[in-house]
Amino acid sequence: MTAQTARKPFLYVVVCAAGIAAEVGELIAAAQERGWEVGVIATPVAMNGFFDTAAVEARTGRPIRSAWRTPGEPRPFPAPDAVVVAPATFNTVNKWAAGIADTLALGTLCEAAGLGVPIAVLPCVADALAAHPAYRAALERLGGMGVRFGEPYSGEPQPDDARPEFAWRRALDLLERG
Repeated sequence: MTAQTARKPFLYVVVCAAGIAAEVGELIAAAQERGWEVGVIATPVAMNGFFDTAAVEARTGRPIRSAWRTPGEPRPFPAPDAVVVAPATFNTVNKWAAGIADTLALGTLCEAAGLGVPIAVLPCVADALAAHPAYRAALERLGGMGVRFGEPYSGEPQPDDARPEFAWRRALDLLERG
């Protein structure tokens, strides 16, 4: 490949509906600093005010995808070189592990896993939900498929009422390890 035809690697960022999604710009900026071009795919619920969609589109220079394209529409993103799911919710993790592809985000995750695309996940799940046996089984199943997980994040306040920071950059580190 010549310098003129070389392209930056393309990262899909899948955003789920968790309060911390408001800070997804941190992940996008970090990925761009590391040389990634970024496209965002959001769950339908995440599109309902969980993050600043206009700011994300301005930052990536691309529209956010949340719905399936029609058969005649061109693909708005190139094929992914890697995928990050952050924040990853209880619902998304469980449905993905079960092979349910009822949204563009889930269909993309199921397909990427089937194609062997590297996937890093930063779960954002309340402690009570994380204790559910279906969730633990989903993590095990996805881990067995090669999905790389960051440390759990519940978002629960610490004793001083501060919330712990979400480790956005950790997702990129997980991609680089493999």
